[in-house]
Formats: sequence, C-alpha cells, structure tokens
Amino acid sequence: MDEITIREAQKMVDEWIKTYGVRYFSELTNMAVLTEEVGELARIMARKYGDQSFKEGEKQDLGDEMADVLWVLMCLANQTGVDLTEALKKNLEKKTKRDKERHLRNEKLRT
Repeated sequence: MDEITIREAQKMVDEWIKTYGVRYFSELTNMAVLTEEVGELARIMARKYGDQSFKEGEKQDLGDEMADVLWVLMCLANQTGVDLTEALKKNLEKKTKRDKERHLRNEKLRT
C-alpha cells in the first residue's frame, strides 16, 4: 500500500465500515472500544519498555495495537464529523503558539 493522507485513511475506514462492517457501532461503544485498544497498547508498552515482562503467548505487536487505536479514532471522527486533517493542523498551530519556547526553556528536558 502506498502512502496515504489522514483524510484518505478516514475515507478508507468509512468505506470499509460501509462494505464489511454493516454500520458503525454507536459513538459511546466506539469510545469504550478506543479505551480498550489504548489499554492493549499500554500493556505492550509496559512490558516492552517498562518493568513488566511478557506472558507466554502474549501479543507483542506494537504497530498493530497503534493501528487499532488509530482505526477506532478514525471511526469516531467519521461519526462525529471531525476532519482529522484539519483538526491536527489547528492543534499543531495551537501547540506552536503556546509551547514554541516553553520546552526549549525547560531545564528538565536538557538531561
């Protein structure tokens, strides 16, 4: 698969749902599913980069878990009319305006 934009990815998710998924789960259900997927991602992070160890046979695919989070987030965006491309652009502008010097001055980040 070639590179895709966020907007294209949102459209691909929407097309998949309409073709294979019958319909979107409710927004509240998808919020719960997103929380579940973030938990699965957190479990792998805790075992790979933290102090916990993997259990025998436990899933270790970090990329797959990140993609699951992204998938459900795109479902929620589609359901609620959020264009994630525009939302990300605005968010980056906000962060740049607010934090462009803050982190450079943070002594804690210099070590």
